[in-house]
Amino acid sequence: MPTLLPSPKLQRQRAFTALGAELFDVLVIGGGITGAGVARDAALRGLRVALVEQDDFASGTSSRSSRLIHGGVRYLEHGQIHMVFESSRERRTLQRIAPHLVRPLAFTWPVYRGSRVPRWKLEIGLALYDLLALFRNVGRHRRLDARGVIAREPGLRQPGLVGGAQYWDAATDDVRLTLANVLSAQRAGAVVANHARVEALLRDGDHISGARVVDVIAGRAVEVRARVTVNATGPWSDRVEVLAHEGSVAGVRGSKGVHVSVPRSRLGNVAALTLVAPQDGRVMFVLPAGAFTIIGTTDTFDDVPPEDVRAAEPDVAYLLAAANHYFPDAQLARADVVSAWAGLRPLAAGQGSAGDPGSASREHSIATTMPGLVRVTGGKLTTYRAMAEEIVDVVQREGGFRRAECSTALLPLEGGDLGNVTETIMEVTRTIGDPVVAEQLVHAYGSAWRAVWALVAEDASLGTRVAPDRPYLLAELQHGVTEELARTLGDLLIRRTPVAFETADHGRTAARNVGGRVGTWLGWSEDETAGALAAYDAEVARLFTVGA
Repeated sequence: MPTLLPSPKLQRQRAFTALGAELFDVLVIGGGITGAGVARDAALRGLRVALVEQDDFASGTSSRSSRLIHGGVRYLEHGQIHMVFESSRERRTLQRIAPHLVRPLAFTWPVYRGSRVPRWKLEIGLALYDLLALFRNVGRHRRLDARGVIAREPGLRQPGLVGGAQYWDAATDDVRLTLANVLSAQRAGAVVANHARVEALLRDGDHISGARVVDVIAGRAVEVRARVTVNATGPWSDRVEVLAHEGSVAGVRGSKGVHVSVPRSRLGNVAALTLVAPQDGRVMFVLPAGAFTIIGTTDTFDDVPPEDVRAAEPDVAYLLAAANHYFPDAQLARADVVSAWAGLRPLAAGQGSAGDPGSASREHSIATTMPGLVRVTGGKLTTYRAMAEEIVDVVQREGGFRRAECSTALLPLEGGDLGNVTETIMEVTRTIGDPVVAEQLVHAYGSAWRAVWALVAEDASLGTRVAPDRPYLLAELQHGVTEELARTLGDLLIRRTPVAFETADHGRTAARNVGGRVGTWLGWSEDETAGALAAYDAEVARLFTVGA
């Protein structure tokens, strides 16, 4: 007999009731990687935590990265030694606590005659890179001659190639890394809510004492009281500060990063590459992503509102031209682009703002901008955990809480309590009989893959793929609703699974195929299901439409 599903509407109602029913130690505004990391850290230290996000978890910058956990080899060129050391340490930590989500990735860096980064400079840089990682990376870099480079990447342009190197970093799924932090915070006792927009900050005199939060789905509002409020909203953080004090000084400057995805078979890369863009000499990446290759990223200051940021045709042309320069047989054209997307890096205002955004520091800034209000700006995906540790240290001092030590570097993230990832994939393959789906389940859910597959055991139809040739199952969507707080089709097809990124119509067909079933799980009427489909179309248009 199938397991009775808990009502998502009831779950959500209880969460909002809890938000308005008590005094929290800390309210975290913003459900990107920084806010999620802060919520997890604070909850594990025994603080009573609320986390609210105006859209979905990781729906902003945290779902539009290069999907790398990297030491930042290019930061060496700008003398950001501390940033590289910290990033290398955090890369090692994340590989330990989330081995399914943070996986070693070898990069080839080819060097051509006349390159802005000559072989000698690359060799010195990578030797320092290994040293700053305390020689604890997966492997040390290797110097390659031209034949060694071509042996690894036969499709590369050969004229002018003088050699190169291989070095190691790590790949991740930025959305699921964020979600793992949210779920870990919830397991530790935090009350979490997505689609929960802050419309006002509460005050007791000159002290910020929480926020008025609107349930975007149901339309109700609650007042969330907290001793300390953390503004972790990234590119939106200036808007939150204005709610606290009009005329506040801008603390964030957005740098737009654009990526494009093309079929891997069209470009012909074997693995990951670090390249120097022929147009302007900036460092960029070619990254394997299953059947696709991600090419990115650009780095340009942009004052566009964060919700309106999108790739533009010149951005796409820049990335394709760079890829074609290095892979001349590919001859990529605009029609080869499966998806193009953009995000805003929330750089701390004043850092590199007078020059090239690529040289701007990714260091973060933490400040108490009013009594009871802590703001964080800057930072990067790789160092989110260390940044969250510093923020919670500040929260403890600001709130006068008993000091508790951080444990986030020691405890596995949600799904991270598994042994060898390769062996686990082999085990899952034997269980389900499909190696492609097995790899997807382990990489996305880690040890929680069993909970997803148990749904298929109860209802074989949930073993159906959401989109042809993509390894995502209907069971993952149901699991997203019941266990991962998904409440819209966008939550499911853009973030819980990346169907929108990996289909030419950005999941519109898939949405119509699964809309009725999702509506049943979420208790939608026919009109609500139609509205959900229209909302999905609008969301993917906003994210993936390429501007002029």
